[in-house]
Amino acid sequence: MKILFLASEAAPYVKSGGLGDVAQALPAALSNIKDTNVTLILPYYKSVKDNPQIKTEFVTSYAIPLSWRKQHVGIFKLKSPKRKLRVYFIDNEYYFYRDGLYGYPDDGERFAYFSHAALSAAVNLNLCPDIIHCNDWQTALVPILLHSFYQDTLGGAKTVFTIHNIEYQGKADPYFISDTLGLDRSYSDTLIYDGCVNFMKGAILCSDSVTTVSKTYAREIEYPYFAHGLSPIIKEHAFKISGIVNGINTDIFNPATDKALVENYDITTYKQGKLKNKLALQRELGLTQNPDIPVIGMVTRLVEHKGIDLLQGIIDEIVKWNIQLVIVGTGDRRYEQRLSACAGLNGKSFSMNLRFDPNFASKVYAASDLYLMPSKSEPCGLSQIIAMRYGTVPIVNCTGGLKDTVIPYNPKTGEGTGFNFQSFTQGDLKDCISRALTCYFETPEDFDKIIQNGMSKDWSWNKPAIEYLNLYRSL
Repeated sequence: MKILFLASEAAPYVKSGGLGDVAQALPAALSNIKDTNVTLILPYYKSVKDNPQIKTEFVTSYAIPLSWRKQHVGIFKLKSPKRKLRVYFIDNEYYFYRDGLYGYPDDGERFAYFSHAALSAAVNLNLCPDIIHCNDWQTALVPILLHSFYQDTLGGAKTVFTIHNIEYQGKADPYFISDTLGLDRSYSDTLIYDGCVNFMKGAILCSDSVTTVSKTYAREIEYPYFAHGLSPIIKEHAFKISGIVNGINTDIFNPATDKALVENYDITTYKQGKLKNKLALQRELGLTQNPDIPVIGMVTRLVEHKGIDLLQGIIDEIVKWNIQLVIVGTGDRRYEQRLSACAGLNGKSFSMNLRFDPNFASKVYAASDLYLMPSKSEPCGLSQIIAMRYGTVPIVNCTGGLKDTVIPYNPKTGEGTGFNFQSFTQGDLKDCISRALTCYFETPEDFDKIIQNGMSKDWSWNKPAIEYLNLYRSL
């Protein structure tokens, strides 16, 4: 099976969020399956082009029409003779030689161009894909462009569109249909929604299959609370929407080999390993060094949907409990200021770290006893999975991928991987933290069982890759 995977970012070349992790790991996992031929196409951003560690070679160049425009397309290939997965980059300095990835006034045109150019590259490279897998709004126009411009050359391909976060849909003025895409008015019904062009709506209508990154999220987005205005479209096309839970790169996120840790460990040595990492983190952050005080970690973006408002409402109270709270992340200034002020008043029990540092994040995952993730919504979430991989027990809101991956612990059966709360309220969050701490202090044998349950699960991309391949085959 020939699979073409299109995304606006993919680690280790370029990454701004979870999509970058998925676009790195899923194509790689698919390429490891017998009888698959996988190609990944990305924009050739400035940060990629100027990175001497990313070795590429020029393949070809030509021009494509973008409505009344003629735009250059350069194709570069990653030099990687040992890898089965092929990686190509679309070069156009007018669109991509910029300091950032997103946030420009012409983002709609930039990624309309990328979608067009990626399809043209598939033709020029003679890829002949059976499946074209698109991701989020940046490649949401691919199914529409495939139907309108590439039926003669790529018409046999089936399309899969994955919604990683429905909040970001890709919107433009109605004139965008003719002025940028070069389509006639007949496409208005497909693309116009709530008075403007909506890229994601078009992808939902035109794709052969739509997926989300967890089973619960696939059902949640049928409701207005989660759908950011698209619930009528989601409900109408629910028959072709399914959810597949993300995995993580278990080679990178591995406490047995992670070089950021002061001592590595696995499921047989986690007690000693986590203790040494805990004491080292307490010392590094100036917290009271005490192995018996539970450390609650949180590595997150400080934005509303991550539940920061909920946490702020109870933080003054819980930092007075017999705990230590370590938060890592940046985001909205109001959250940064409020949490930093609280940490300043509670320096021995609360450490606020306004930075993004993967090595430091690893230290927090390994050193923490509990991991807090009170998200208002969470399409999948990777942090709770990483936490369980590192033997840290998650406390989560019962939503999206958090519900699918963190199973409430049942002391009667010994099953479960963490603690969750059902309603998004300060009271429920505080109660959930209290229940987790009661287990930690009063029934340590149960707490150990939860750790072992989480660490023993297969969090790799092997199972999700098979699920995606089965979906491709069904199409």
